[in-house]
Amino acid sequence: MVQGEIKLLGTWPSPSVIRVKMILDQKGLSYEYIEQDILNKSELLLKHNPIYKKVPVLIHGDRDICESLVILQYIDDNWPKTGPRVLPVDPYERAIARFWAGYIDDKLLSSFVGILKSTTEEAKAEKIADTHAALELLEGAFKKCSAGKDFFGGDIIGYLDVTLGSCLAWIKATERISGAKLLDETKVPLLMEWVKRFLATDCAKNTLPDVERVEKYGRDLQVARWNVGFG
Repeated sequence: MVQGEIKLLGTWPSPSVIRVKMILDQKGLSYEYIEQDILNKSELLLKHNPIYKKVPVLIHGDRDICESLVILQYIDDNWPKTGPRVLPVDPYERAIARFWAGYIDDKLLSSFVGILKSTTEEAKAEKIADTHAALELLEGAFKKCSAGKDFFGGDIIGYLDVTLGSCLAWIKATERISGAKLLDETKVPLLMEWVKRFLATDCAKNTLPDVERVEKYGRDLQVARWNVGFG
Protein backbone atom coordinates (compact mmCIF):
# COMPACT_ATOMS: atom_id res chain seq x y z
CA MET A 1 0.00 0.00 0.00
CA VAL A 2 1.40 3.36 -1.05
CA GLN A 3 1.36 5.97 1.71
CA GLY A 4 0.91 9.72 1.27
CA GLU A 5 -1.40 12.66 1.70
CA ILE A 6 -4.65 12.50 -0.30
CA LYS A 7 -6.13 15.47 -2.11
CA LEU A 8 -9.15 15.58 -4.41
CA LEU A 9 -9.66 18.28 -7.03
CA GLY A 10 -13.29 18.62 -8.01
CA THR A 11 -16.40 20.68 -8.65
CA TRP A 12 -19.48 20.23 -6.48
CA PRO A 13 -22.08 19.35 -9.19
CA SER A 14 -19.99 16.73 -10.99
CA PRO A 15 -21.27 13.14 -10.66
CA SER A 16 -17.73 11.98 -11.37
CA VAL A 17 -16.43 13.90 -8.36
CA ILE A 18 -19.35 12.88 -6.16
CA ARG A 19 -18.69 9.16 -6.66
CA VAL A 20 -15.05 9.55 -5.66
CA LYS A 21 -16.11 11.41 -2.51
CA MET A 22 -18.54 8.60 -1.72
CA ILE A 23 -15.88 5.90 -1.86
CA LEU A 24 -13.28 7.94 0.05
CA ASP A 25 -15.87 8.48 2.78
CA GLN A 26 -17.01 4.86 2.77
CA LYS A 27 -13.39 3.73 3.09
CA GLY A 28 -12.91 6.15 5.97
CA LEU A 29 -9.97 7.83 4.25
CA SER A 30 -9.03 11.38 5.25
CA TYR A 31 -8.47 13.74 2.36
CA GLU A 32 -8.36 17.42 1.46
CA TYR A 33 -11.02 18.52 -1.00
CA ILE A 34 -10.07 21.45 -3.23
CA GLU A 35 -12.98 22.98 -5.18
CA GLN A 36 -12.08 24.04 -8.71
CA ASP A 37 -13.42 26.92 -10.82
CA ILE A 38 -14.00 25.30 -14.19
CA LEU A 39 -14.33 28.68 -15.89
CA ASN A 40 -10.84 29.61 -14.73
CA LYS A 41 -8.88 26.39 -14.42
CA SER A 42 -6.23 26.57 -11.74
CA GLU A 43 -2.52 25.96 -12.18
CA LEU A 44 -2.98 23.09 -9.73
CA LEU A 45 -5.51 21.37 -12.00
CA LEU A 46 -3.48 21.99 -15.16
CA LYS A 47 -0.37 20.65 -13.44
CA HIS A 48 -1.98 17.45 -12.21
CA ASN A 49 -4.19 16.72 -15.24
CA PRO A 50 -2.43 18.33 -18.21
CA ILE A 51 -4.01 15.89 -20.69
CA TYR A 52 -7.76 16.37 -20.15
CA LYS A 53 -7.63 19.39 -17.83
CA LYS A 54 -10.76 18.10 -16.06
CA VAL A 55 -11.88 16.97 -12.64
CA PRO A 56 -11.79 14.77 -10.70
CA VAL A 57 -8.11 14.39 -9.98
CA LEU A 58 -6.90 12.37 -7.01
CA ILE A 59 -3.48 13.43 -5.78
CA HIS A 60 -1.91 10.76 -3.62
CA GLY A 61 1.53 11.78 -2.46
CA ASP A 62 3.45 12.34 -5.69
CA ARG A 63 0.93 10.42 -7.80
CA ASP A 64 -1.84 11.89 -9.98
CA ILE A 65 -4.84 9.71 -10.83
CA CYS A 66 -7.46 11.01 -13.27
CA GLU A 67 -10.88 9.82 -14.50
CA SER A 68 -13.39 8.84 -11.83
CA LEU A 69 -13.75 5.12 -12.62
CA VAL A 70 -9.98 4.74 -12.70
CA ILE A 71 -9.75 6.58 -9.38
CA LEU A 72 -12.29 4.25 -7.76
CA GLN A 73 -10.29 1.21 -8.85
CA TYR A 74 -7.06 2.81 -7.59
CA ILE A 75 -8.60 3.48 -4.19
CA ASP A 76 -9.84 -0.10 -3.97
CA ASP A 77 -6.48 -1.57 -5.00
CA ASN A 78 -4.36 0.68 -2.81
CA TRP A 79 -6.49 0.35 0.33
CA PRO A 80 -7.95 -3.17 0.01
CA LYS A 81 -8.15 -3.74 3.76
CA THR A 82 -9.45 -0.28 4.65
CA GLY A 83 -13.23 -0.27 4.76
CA PRO A 84 -15.38 -2.40 2.41
CA ARG A 85 -14.16 -3.43 -1.03
CA VAL A 86 -15.38 -1.28 -3.91
CA LEU A 87 -15.22 -3.84 -6.72
CA PRO A 88 -16.18 -7.51 -6.53
CA VAL A 89 -13.34 -9.94 -5.80
CA ASP A 90 -14.42 -12.44 -8.45
CA PRO A 91 -12.78 -11.58 -11.83
CA TYR A 92 -15.96 -12.15 -13.84
CA GLU A 93 -18.07 -10.05 -11.48
CA ARG A 94 -15.42 -7.31 -11.59
CA ALA A 95 -15.54 -7.35 -15.39
CA ILE A 96 -19.34 -7.09 -15.38
CA ALA A 97 -19.25 -4.20 -12.90
CA ARG A 98 -16.73 -2.34 -15.06
CA PHE A 99 -18.85 -2.94 -18.16
CA TRP A 100 -21.99 -1.47 -16.62
CA ALA A 101 -20.11 1.44 -15.06
CA GLY A 102 -18.85 2.33 -18.52
CA TYR A 103 -22.39 2.02 -19.83
CA ILE A 104 -23.68 4.45 -17.19
CA ASP A 105 -21.12 7.07 -18.19
CA ASP A 106 -21.28 6.47 -21.94
CA LYS A 107 -25.03 6.01 -22.40
CA LEU A 108 -27.12 7.02 -19.40
CA LEU A 109 -25.30 10.21 -18.44
CA SER A 110 -25.09 11.45 -22.01
CA SER A 111 -28.79 10.70 -22.52
CA PHE A 112 -30.18 12.66 -19.58
CA VAL A 113 -27.71 15.50 -20.11
CA GLY A 114 -28.84 15.47 -23.73
CA ILE A 115 -32.39 16.24 -22.56
CA LEU A 116 -31.15 19.48 -21.03
CA LYS A 117 -29.06 20.32 -24.08
CA SER A 118 -31.90 19.74 -26.57
CA THR A 119 -32.99 22.78 -28.53
CA THR A 120 -36.07 21.19 -30.16
CA GLU A 121 -38.95 19.11 -28.80
CA GLU A 122 -38.05 16.34 -31.23
CA ALA A 123 -34.48 16.13 -29.95
CA LYS A 124 -35.71 16.28 -26.36
CA ALA A 125 -38.17 13.41 -26.93
CA GLU A 126 -35.39 11.32 -28.48
CA LYS A 127 -33.12 11.83 -25.47
CA ILE A 128 -35.96 11.05 -23.05
CA ALA A 129 -36.52 7.77 -24.91
CA ASP A 130 -32.77 7.04 -24.77
CA THR A 131 -32.76 7.66 -21.02
CA HIS A 132 -35.72 5.32 -20.47
CA ALA A 133 -34.02 2.64 -22.56
CA ALA A 134 -30.77 2.98 -20.60
CA LEU A 135 -32.55 2.78 -17.24
CA GLU A 136 -34.49 -0.31 -18.34
CA LEU A 137 -31.24 -2.05 -19.24
CA LEU A 138 -29.82 -1.06 -15.85
CA GLU A 139 -32.92 -2.59 -14.25
CA GLY A 140 -31.83 -5.91 -15.70
CA ALA A 141 -28.22 -5.31 -14.65
CA PHE A 142 -29.33 -4.65 -11.09
CA LYS A 143 -31.31 -7.87 -10.97
CA LYS A 144 -28.28 -9.85 -12.13
CA CYS A 145 -25.56 -8.07 -10.14
CA SER A 146 -27.46 -7.79 -6.85
CA ALA A 147 -28.56 -11.46 -6.83
CA GLY A 148 -31.61 -10.51 -4.78
CA LYS A 149 -29.72 -8.32 -2.30
CA ASP A 150 -30.15 -4.61 -1.58
CA PHE A 151 -27.42 -3.12 -3.76
CA PHE A 152 -25.53 -3.71 -6.97
CA GLY A 153 -22.61 -4.60 -4.70
CA GLY A 154 -24.68 -7.04 -2.63
CA ASP A 155 -25.26 -6.22 1.01
CA ILE A 156 -23.34 -2.94 0.87
CA ILE A 157 -22.87 -0.24 -1.75
CA GLY A 158 -20.06 -0.76 -4.22
CA TYR A 159 -18.65 0.31 -7.55
CA LEU A 160 -21.87 0.30 -9.57
CA ASP A 161 -23.91 1.77 -6.73
CA VAL A 162 -21.80 4.91 -6.50
CA THR A 163 -21.40 5.15 -10.28
CA LEU A 164 -25.16 5.30 -10.76
CA GLY A 165 -25.97 6.86 -7.38
CA SER A 166 -23.75 9.87 -8.10
CA CYS A 167 -26.12 10.72 -10.99
CA LEU A 168 -29.35 10.68 -8.96
CA ALA A 169 -29.47 14.39 -8.08
CA TRP A 170 -28.97 15.23 -11.77
CA ILE A 171 -31.64 12.77 -12.90
CA LYS A 172 -34.14 14.29 -10.46
CA ALA A 173 -33.14 17.82 -11.47
CA THR A 174 -33.55 16.88 -15.14
CA GLU A 175 -37.06 15.63 -14.39
CA ARG A 176 -37.92 18.99 -12.82
CA ILE A 177 -36.43 21.05 -15.63
CA SER A 178 -37.80 18.99 -18.51
CA GLY A 179 -41.13 17.89 -17.02
CA ALA A 180 -40.34 14.30 -18.05
CA LYS A 181 -40.61 11.35 -15.68
CA LEU A 182 -37.39 9.42 -16.05
CA LEU A 183 -37.38 7.12 -13.02
CA ASP A 184 -40.73 5.40 -13.44
CA GLU A 185 -41.59 2.61 -11.00
CA THR A 186 -43.88 1.01 -13.58
CA LYS A 187 -40.87 0.55 -15.88
CA VAL A 188 -37.98 0.08 -13.45
CA PRO A 189 -39.49 -1.13 -10.14
CA LEU A 190 -36.28 -2.76 -8.90
CA LEU A 191 -34.25 0.37 -9.58
CA MET A 192 -36.82 2.52 -7.79
CA GLU A 193 -36.50 0.38 -4.67
CA TRP A 194 -32.73 0.57 -5.00
CA VAL A 195 -32.93 4.38 -5.23
CA LYS A 196 -34.83 4.53 -1.94
CA ARG A 197 -32.29 2.30 -0.20
CA PHE A 198 -29.32 4.15 -1.69
CA LEU A 199 -30.62 7.59 -0.71
CA ALA A 200 -31.11 6.35 2.86
CA THR A 201 -27.40 5.52 3.24
CA ASP A 202 -24.98 7.85 5.01
CA CYS A 203 -22.86 7.75 1.88
CA ALA A 204 -25.62 9.40 -0.15
CA LYS A 205 -26.78 11.76 2.60
CA ASN A 206 -23.26 13.08 3.16
CA THR A 207 -22.23 13.61 -0.45
CA LEU A 208 -25.15 14.13 -2.84
CA PRO A 209 -25.93 17.80 -3.51
CA ASP A 210 -29.44 19.18 -3.01
CA VAL A 211 -31.64 18.61 -6.04
CA GLU A 212 -32.77 22.26 -5.90
CA ARG A 213 -29.18 23.47 -6.17
CA VAL A 214 -28.47 21.11 -9.07
CA GLU A 215 -31.69 22.21 -10.79
CA LYS A 216 -30.60 25.86 -10.59
CA TYR A 217 -27.16 24.96 -11.93
CA GLY A 218 -28.76 23.00 -14.78
CA ARG A 219 -31.01 25.92 -15.71
CA ASP A 220 -28.00 28.24 -15.64
CA LEU A 221 -26.17 25.87 -17.98
CA GLN A 222 -29.09 25.95 -20.39
CA VAL A 223 -28.89 29.74 -20.47
CA ALA A 224 -25.13 29.51 -21.03
CA ARG A 225 -25.75 26.91 -23.77
CA TRP A 226 -23.62 24.40 -21.88
CA ASN A 227 -20.39 26.32 -22.40
CA VAL A 228 -19.30 25.22 -18.92
CA GLY A 229 -20.47 21.70 -18.05
CA PHE A 230 -19.33 19.53 -15.17
CA GLY A 231 -15.64 20.24 -15.22
